[in-house]
Amino acid sequence: MVSGLLRRMGGLFKQYSALDANIMRLFSVAFSLNVINCAFFLILNIFMSKSGYDDPSIATFWSARFFFVLIFAVPFGRFIQNRKIRPLILLSVLIYPLACVATIEAVDGHYYTAIYLGMMVMGGAESMLRISAAPYILRNLPQELHTRAFSMNFATWSGGLIAAGLTIFGLKSIFPELYHEKWALEMICLFSIIGVFASWQLKRDEHVPVVDAAPSKKKSAKVMWDDWGPMLRAATPTLVIAVGAGLTIPFINLFFHHSFGMDSDQFALLGTATHVLVLLGALIIPQIKDRYGYESITVTQSLSVLALVLLASSDFLHGYSWALVMAIACYMFRQPLMSIANPMTTEMTMYYVGEKNREMMSAVSSSIWSGSWFFSSLTFRFLRESGLRYGNIFLITAGLYAIGVFLYFLLIRDYRRRIRDGVIQLPA
Repeated sequence: MVSGLLRRMGGLFKQYSALDANIMRLFSVAFSLNVINCAFFLILNIFMSKSGYDDPSIATFWSARFFFVLIFAVPFGRFIQNRKIRPLILLSVLIYPLACVATIEAVDGHYYTAIYLGMMVMGGAESMLRISAAPYILRNLPQELHTRAFSMNFATWSGGLIAAGLTIFGLKSIFPELYHEKWALEMICLFSIIGVFASWQLKRDEHVPVVDAAPSKKKSAKVMWDDWGPMLRAATPTLVIAVGAGLTIPFINLFFHHSFGMDSDQFALLGTATHVLVLLGALIIPQIKDRYGYESITVTQSLSVLALVLLASSDFLHGYSWALVMAIACYMFRQPLMSIANPMTTEMTMYYVGEKNREMMSAVSSSIWSGSWFFSSLTFRFLRESGLRYGNIFLITAGLYAIGVFLYFLLIRDYRRRIRDGVIQLPA
């Protein structure tokens, strides 16, 4: 039985051996930044809370990051059309950890302006890499490897969170007298060394497709709609889901901290265990897509919505001894069920909008997530100031998710129709 399981796991990883060394370097860059990013996701809010910041203030700091990416993403997406991406990846890896350290020091010193600036620079540097990754993959790999590459790229987030969670828990266990959230975050910023080295090793001979990136006054309304129409249709489900996610994901650690008394190292361990499941789910995405197609997106997302409703219910039952177990179980299964669809939605929308619009679609998606999370952060602040429970906020998220899942169902149907009609030409 064990040998059979090992063979299956070996076959699971073998499918990724076709990805060349250059693309694997890109994933190393993404992994290094994700370790730092995930560490901030896991314990920065708890660090702020222990430092005397209330929930509305924390939400306002995060909103500054999301707002900056909102206004930065689309111009950056237009900028990288017809340009090499490697120098920008290297720049993002150099800027991001410096901004992280500056933000940590600003939080500790209660320098509010510096916190806002640090969060904005962090968001800009991180989005540079995120926006660049999908076009870089599509430019430098054949079509049959795209699903595997998107899955592996997504897996770097889960791998980063696992590494961050284990590092935080390990630092607390090994150095209990020295441990502090500030110290742990600063130690984890050293992971950026991996990204700097890997980005420097990315090949300089980069394929750059030539497209008309400059706006033209001579373009007809029909031509403009042919460009932006598919992007708007592809972006709508993402927009609805992103608004809901912004009410929950950045603040889930505050829910466990305030409702169940979970400390930073404990939440880090929970995040690690959860993202082991996310990582395994990401690695089997190519098999899921080959067997069930893009239609599997709505199935896993629907199950995730159900898990989120149960997670919300645990907030109203936190007086019972089993409520924490219920919350942990629902969180651990909600995350991979929703996340497993992300590589497939990314790939499908990139095909849906066409080759000349890929960089812009990547930027629009990033802008949508950040813009939605900006408004969601402000909404979260208002809801918490109004005394609304976490459970009620999570139920609002679940409702928005359900609408987004239905919109993805409609988008998948339209994608299949456009394939049949020859409107969409898949890459060779």
